[in-house]
Amino acid sequence: MKRLLPVAAVATTAALLLTGCGSDNGGQSGETMKVTVGISQFVEHPSLDAAREGFVQALKDGGYTEGENLTLDVQNASGDQATATNIASNFASSNDDLILGIATPSAQSLAQAVTDKPVLFTAVTDPVDAGLVNSMDAPGANVTGTTDMNPVAEQIQLIKKLKPGAKSVGIIYSSGETNSQVQVDEAKKAAQAEGLKVEEKTVTTTAEVAQAAESFDTDSIYVPTDNKVVAGLEAVISAAEAKKIPLIAGEGDSVERGALATQGINYTDLGKQTGEMAVRILKDGAKPGEMAVESQKETKLIINAKAAKAMGVEIPQSLRDQADQVIE
Repeated sequence: MKRLLPVAAVATTAALLLTGCGSDNGGQSGETMKVTVGISQFVEHPSLDAAREGFVQALKDGGYTEGENLTLDVQNASGDQATATNIASNFASSNDDLILGIATPSAQSLAQAVTDKPVLFTAVTDPVDAGLVNSMDAPGANVTGTTDMNPVAEQIQLIKKLKPGAKSVGIIYSSGETNSQVQVDEAKKAAQAEGLKVEEKTVTTTAEVAQAAESFDTDSIYVPTDNKVVAGLEAVISAAEAKKIPLIAGEGDSVERGALATQGINYTDLGKQTGEMAVRILKDGAKPGEMAVESQKETKLIINAKAAKAMGVEIPQSLRDQADQVIE
């Protein structure tokens, strides 16, 4: 059952190359010249990995193939902000034609350090609140990309649909991630509307996730698209199974890993959207500051039947019938 999310209109691509872009094609729009693209990823986990893979696939679809006319420089901060800052500093002094930041912390570091070449971001929940763009429709400067803002209210509503008697929800997130706080604020509003009491647990590292999840005294658990928590998701899954309560996630990859359900986006597709923006910049000379931030057009209801059994939850047939995907 597909749901529509608000989508910012994509700006018309400019005819001239962005000043400072190293892949000069002599002003002939549409040519595919040799380019170098840097990628700064905040941490490794399936969702962010999928976004990166989707981005690279879109470059290939657009005529840029690694080893032929594309050189990729992929760096990973392993969840450490200082490392993300150092990576951004190195990219600032590089000869890369374009740089991608995957997840809010990496994108913020790049936006601060890199001012003379195109910067794209993906897997960023609120680009305006994160200080990456002036507005969704008119980013300004040299930065734009895609947002992974989820239908948080619909995700919280799944709790009552899967466990009608639920009276509380535990929300676990990283205190240092702006993208997480935005989602938690939305989740708290949605929980109040559903009559659910909220218990919050914050972490500063992935190593703290297990203890936080185990300490919940709630009827359900909700995990937003928080990078540090998703990196340690197995610990949250184990806690939900031990407590026999549903675990609702912010995206589909987490459901495939063992969370119970989500109404969420697809990160591979989100990465592809970002890659298509990169192609317009590299090949057609589009200017990031004039390209509206894009969001994913469709979300999917994904349910993990195996997880439901492990968490002691019975999936209503009506919800099964509505699902885009049921993982057996």
